[in-house]
Amino acid sequence: MPSRRRFLGAISYPVGAAVAASAWSRPALARVLPALSDLAAHPASPEQAASDESFWFEVQQAFTPDRSLINLNNGGVSPAPVSVQSAMKRNLDLSNTAPAWVMWQVQEPKRETVREGLGRLFGCDPEEVAIVRNASEGLETCQLGLDLAPGDEVLTTNQDYPRMITTFRQMERRRGIVLKQFSIPVPAEDLARIVSLYEERITPRTRLLLVSHMINLTGQILPVREIVRLGKRRGIPVLVDGAHAFAHLVFSRDDLECDYYATSLHKWLFAPHGTGMLYVRKNKIRSLWPLMAAPAEMDDNIRKFEEIGTHPAANALAIGEALIFHEGIGPRRKEARMRYLRDLWAERLRKLDRVRFHTSFRPEFSCGIATVQIEGIDTAALNQHLWNKHKIFTTAIVHEDFQGLRITPSVYTTLGELDRFCEAMETVVRDGLPKS
Repeated sequence: MPSRRRFLGAISYPVGAAVAASAWSRPALARVLPALSDLAAHPASPEQAASDESFWFEVQQAFTPDRSLINLNNGGVSPAPVSVQSAMKRNLDLSNTAPAWVMWQVQEPKRETVREGLGRLFGCDPEEVAIVRNASEGLETCQLGLDLAPGDEVLTTNQDYPRMITTFRQMERRRGIVLKQFSIPVPAEDLARIVSLYEERITPRTRLLLVSHMINLTGQILPVREIVRLGKRRGIPVLVDGAHAFAHLVFSRDDLECDYYATSLHKWLFAPHGTGMLYVRKNKIRSLWPLMAAPAEMDDNIRKFEEIGTHPAANALAIGEALIFHEGIGPRRKEARMRYLRDLWAERLRKLDRVRFHTSFRPEFSCGIATVQIEGIDTAALNQHLWNKHKIFTTAIVHEDFQGLRITPSVYTTLGELDRFCEAMETVVRDGLPKS
């Protein structure tokens, strides 16, 4: 197993050269990032590697977390590994040497290498990938860029991301569209039922379906391909919110058959904060308007969705190092580790009275995210107690249909940190929250 010095010493290569040289082949990866190549060549199966703490110790050393607190909210924004941080800083320094020249003549062309890497990971043509700032920007591009008229209906669940619902609500006020939402079971373990809940509510006025690949509230995985197929049978576009699924689960565009997919890269890909990806199938690009105006000659060009004026190059270029890091760990090992960590803390708490989970434990319906509730304990107060008393950072979910703490460890999370979280929760189950 490589030493920490060897692992961290691999960060000195220029991001553009690293991505271009790797081309996602093992020989090239070995030349560029030898330590990550050693990890990638680990002989164990993903399931075996998931519990190999020596393997994950090496991965943990690539991050710079504040260990005086326990961060179990990586689903919001994840820290980036040192190699990504270094690439971003390096490119930011370069851009400030002569911004008007460097940013547009030197750095901007390197976005194409990053675009190619994202296309390879998603399994699509790079000419279908726009580099945006987050999932919200990508999704709002589609929400606002499709031609919806007064009276047109949009259909989605009541568990979709609040910003997307806010966008549709504004469109109701501004354009006169109609947003229709419905509840789904929590957890949901009948995929056919989920599809039927959409289908039963489609009317002649339905013009758009929104579906979360992985619901941010609970980590619930929804049957995207089946809903996309439903939409195509009815001639209705389906917009997929992939903020929590991309680089968390192993899948490709063809597994989903979708025409529109948006995700944040600063969650599970560990790219710089404020980076995202929008996928639009090539024959749909022309009919989708960009958020900010682009010239007519760009109507068929995926880059029209990147027309936001002057913008930093460093964030986007450092995505290249995040892609190499993801590939070096191994996407299947990463998914298996995320599920392993979830099961470690969740199976321990499942044994306790009054502990209720709003997330399925079946692998086809969930992965590294789970939402847990202690019945009789106020969720917001519990969230605050964990922070005040134990410096454990979680996410309080208070929904009209359920409530609980969303727990999202990551590959740098240690088993000791999960033990401390479980001990704190066990104390609350036994003794309740301390009286103020």
